Amino acid sequence: MAKYLLLKHYRGAPAPVNDVPMEKWTPEEISAHVQYMNDFAARLEKSGEFVDGQALAPEGTWVRYDGEGRPPVTDGPFAETKDLIAGWMVIDVDSYERALELAGELSAAPGAGGKPIHEWLELRPFLAEPPTVTDCTFHG
Repeated sequence: MAKYLLLKHYRGAPAPVNDVPMEKWTPEEISAHVQYMNDFAARLEKSGEFVDGQALAPEGTWVRYDGEGRPPVTDGPFAETKDLIAGWMVIDVDSYERALELAGELSAAPGAGGKPIHEWLELRPFLAEPPTVTDCTFHG
């Protein structure tokens, strides 16, 4: 099994086919979209392919370490991930092809007019864990 991150973007991705911003959707269209996402996740939970997923609030802050004994530094506004990433889902699947299939299905979530968004999703594989010293075989 391999884990993949599916990222939903507010902006920064190519425009979807049904390119109407969510703030212009009716409450019914938003409910239908959320229900599609929940049904998709529930189906993947049953198949064992769902790991986790969350929608993200638009608020956020950049934070960095500022030295021993000093409070963290915050800054902004910038082109921040909070402006770009709307939410994410982690899946654990048998193959890259299955990850592509599921990302394509998730892209069909309904939007304005109840029609599929055809939104672009970023599909990112998790890095495999590096081998430990006990996993390595030395030849000499």
